[in-house]
Amino acid sequence: MAYPGAQRRKLPSVGRLGLVDRYAAADLTQLGWYSSYTQPHVDVLWALSRAPDADAALRTLVRLAEALGTDWEELSAALMADRGLRGRLFGVLGSSLALGDHLIAHPQSWKLLASPHGPEDAEDWALTLPSADELRTMFSDCVAETIDGAYVERLRALYRERLLVLAAIDLSPNVVESLPGLPFVAVGEHLADLADAALAAALQVAENLVCGAESPPRLAVIAMGKCGARELNYVSDVDVIFVADDAGAVSTRVAGELMAVAGEAFFEVDAGLRPEGRNGALVRTLDSHTAYYQRWAKTWEFQALLKARPAAGDAELGRAYVDAMLPMVWTACEREDFVVDVQAMRRRVAQLVPADIRDREIKLGTGGLRDVEFAVQLLQLVHGRADESLRVASTVDALAALGAGGYIGREDCATLTASYEFLRLLEHRLQLQRLKRTHMLPPPDDDEALRWLARAAHIRPDARHDALGVLREELKAQNLRVSRLHAKLFYQPLLESVGPAALELAGGLTPGAAERQLAALGYEAPENALTHLAALTNLSGRRGRVQTVLLPKLLYWLSDTPNPDAGLLAYRRLSEALAAQRWYLSTLRDSSAVAKRLMRVLGTSAYIPELLLRAPDVIQTYGDGPTGPKLLDTNPDAVARALIASAGRYADPVRAIAAARSLRRYELARIASADLLGMLPVTDVCRALTAVWVAVLQASLDAIIRVNVSADREAPARIAVIAMGRLGGRELGYGSDADVMFVCEAVEGVSDTDAVRWATSIAEQVRALLATASVDPPLQVDINLRPEGRNGPPVRTLASYAAYYAQWAQPWEIQALLRADWVAGDAELGRRFLLMVDDTRYPAGGVSGDAVREIRRVKARVDAERLPRGADPNTHTKLGRGGLADVEWTVQLLQLRHAHRVPALHNTSTLETLDAIAVADLLDSDDVDRLRQAWLTATRARNALVLVRGKPTDQLPGPGRALNAVAVAAGWAGGDGGEFLDNYLRVTRRAKFVVRKVFGD
Repeated sequence: MAYPGAQRRKLPSVGRLGLVDRYAAADLTQLGWYSSYTQPHVDVLWALSRAPDADAALRTLVRLAEALGTDWEELSAALMADRGLRGRLFGVLGSSLALGDHLIAHPQSWKLLASPHGPEDAEDWALTLPSADELRTMFSDCVAETIDGAYVERLRALYRERLLVLAAIDLSPNVVESLPGLPFVAVGEHLADLADAALAAALQVAENLVCGAESPPRLAVIAMGKCGARELNYVSDVDVIFVADDAGAVSTRVAGELMAVAGEAFFEVDAGLRPEGRNGALVRTLDSHTAYYQRWAKTWEFQALLKARPAAGDAELGRAYVDAMLPMVWTACEREDFVVDVQAMRRRVAQLVPADIRDREIKLGTGGLRDVEFAVQLLQLVHGRADESLRVASTVDALAALGAGGYIGREDCATLTASYEFLRLLEHRLQLQRLKRTHMLPPPDDDEALRWLARAAHIRPDARHDALGVLREELKAQNLRVSRLHAKLFYQPLLESVGPAALELAGGLTPGAAERQLAALGYEAPENALTHLAALTNLSGRRGRVQTVLLPKLLYWLSDTPNPDAGLLAYRRLSEALAAQRWYLSTLRDSSAVAKRLMRVLGTSAYIPELLLRAPDVIQTYGDGPTGPKLLDTNPDAVARALIASAGRYADPVRAIAAARSLRRYELARIASADLLGMLPVTDVCRALTAVWVAVLQASLDAIIRVNVSADREAPARIAVIAMGRLGGRELGYGSDADVMFVCEAVEGVSDTDAVRWATSIAEQVRALLATASVDPPLQVDINLRPEGRNGPPVRTLASYAAYYAQWAQPWEIQALLRADWVAGDAELGRRFLLMVDDTRYPAGGVSGDAVREIRRVKARVDAERLPRGADPNTHTKLGRGGLADVEWTVQLLQLRHAHRVPALHNTSTLETLDAIAVADLLDSDDVDRLRQAWLTATRARNALVLVRGKPTDQLPGPGRALNAVAVAAGWAGGDGGEFLDNYLRVTRRAKFVVRKVFGD
């Protein structure tokens, strides 16, 4: 590219300056910087090239030249002579489009960035920042000197000017490395001082507008959050609380006017941290504040008070407020709801950021700023009661105090502080660009935006990477580092307090402090937890060393489960039981996915850990394979075939059933784990559990028949197992028994009496062997749905069943047959049985009106009498309002009335039958959906109850840890038991409305 002028070739080219804008050469010419070759021109051009975004800086300079007009020559000459001005101005223009716009609107403001002693002083190009008192005077004078009422415009301009100066000093080392920059802490402190001065000015304006010549009320403005801690961002809401001597209308109007003025001139003022939040009074007296915090405040409100500081208004009243509040802050961890509130806060934080942008969120994402701040504040709340050195507001100061006190290792403290300051620096640069409140990194594929961020954050190339590459590597490293330290922060000192003396840090946690820390993290019996930790870490050799490395992260994951006490105990039992298995600790060490999932299982379920103790190989399937979670690598049919084949290898029925139990145990552990971890929908869980039960029945029946039939003669009868109830509907839960009927048929030459006698012996042996006491969950085979119930024979011939149902079938027996299906034994006999009962359950012309009325009468009696004593009818998952029985009886009543003309209703599955009901328009689609949702919700809840309690139960617990665990096990997002219960009650209430409509019409 050729440029006008003979000397132009000696100037650095546009490309070498890093300029890519196609108008860059023309812009430089317009500014007069390509007119001649002099050293000052070269210095200016090279300084411009070092701006984070040289093209943006050049474009803004052109606009600034146009705004200055004839005064441009003065600025151009100053840039040639003043290296400090070059660094500050180009740093701002290459980093902040918004501050560039401010300069265009107020072009003479560039003089604020000139070196204080003039360009001739080659030794002192530095600018100094005004003190807090000087800032207050500036803003107060601005208000006093405004006589035309244009407060907002003048205050906004002054505030932007002070931001301009601060940002210029902060950014100048990007352009001129010898210029002194500002530590992160100093930036936050000056921004807080600036906010204090701005709030004071806004209060001054508000008092003028509201009170006029009358005396204003005594009003104190308490800074909270980052402003209160003097670690404010460039762009942030400023959280405040208002305290007044008289919380009347005048004080409230002044506070409201302050918020309005500040919102227009400086920043949004947020009073949402006040008592009762946005629903509470904007202004309260000191006594009212004190009474609220003593009686009603939640833990998060005391956590917020950690950073409370008088910022503006009546200083004496502000100090009195802080003096009254802080003592309550340091006793907050003694409150009964402290742990519940802390866990709820953690859930809320985790839910704030959508998963698809979590990796870009440097504040709320995993390993982000909130992780550090939350961890530090929790440790302060726990230990600050006994250690006054922790009673500081700033996160960086608190980290230093925690390190000095031994609550965090000194090296970890330094690392976490560095990571925190690095992430805050990126946050500042992102906000400066457009003066917008943001915490979002550019998309990972936006190289230009990331390259700008790297340059703006003083990131330099290294031997392996350019600045962009260094930023990417650093972000990845910082995220992992913060995540790791967030886990280690709480637990490494705990391990050191119970571990060998060689591991202890000087000034480590005392036993009392360790117990307080564990209690704050959700452990209800911290003394027992410390015992478990000591047992796990004080092992000799490799196991003890590996546990010491593993436990910080495992305990961190456990603390996020509903029952960390039970989880830690289960982990200890599992570790002791698998002490000889080298793969166990190695798998947990090498696979974070396996370890994290195992902790979630152990801290939520009492059912699965018992299975894992006897089927530990399932733990190895907790990892991810090439096509997804290994827990899902098998299918129910393949498992059933394997179980039957394994049992078939043994002639002894006891050993055969033991083999079947072993495979069933493994499969139950696999299904339950996948269910609790959210990998299997409830319908697949029910089908998989049904397949296992069916396979066990078939394997047991085969084993008993083998031992009862000699090799030289065939069995005297064929026998089939007919499933009833949820087994017949392929909808078994973890706590379900197997409801069955046995049907037989004599072979040629054998009397029915002998056939029934032999088949009865087979059936009773199957039931007895399966019910034999075992370490596994029980296997109860229930035959009470047979004809005549408990008084009828255990086994009948096909002809006997046909005769009974033709003559004696009761309405409840007809209803029970709706779910009859063959599952084991002679398939042909089972098929003929089902064809026979079709005439009973789906008769031509439909069941009689008397039978339907009887079903309705029995249902009313069940509702009135069958609910267990003391059970809550609203939350009993089986017999309660809108529960499983309600939905299933409703579906079955519709089958009884309409199956004779709607063949699709010939189905044993509740959900599939509901689909057929919708297609046939027997109910409105909305009503069908209400029934479907109720059935799914109640089934999830019922399964979750077994997973959590470890035994069959149908009653949901009341609010608390157990309900939270049920919510987690049922897959409720966030695991909040209260929300889960509210949803359950809402869904079942709507379903009950449909049930009443069907049974009442």
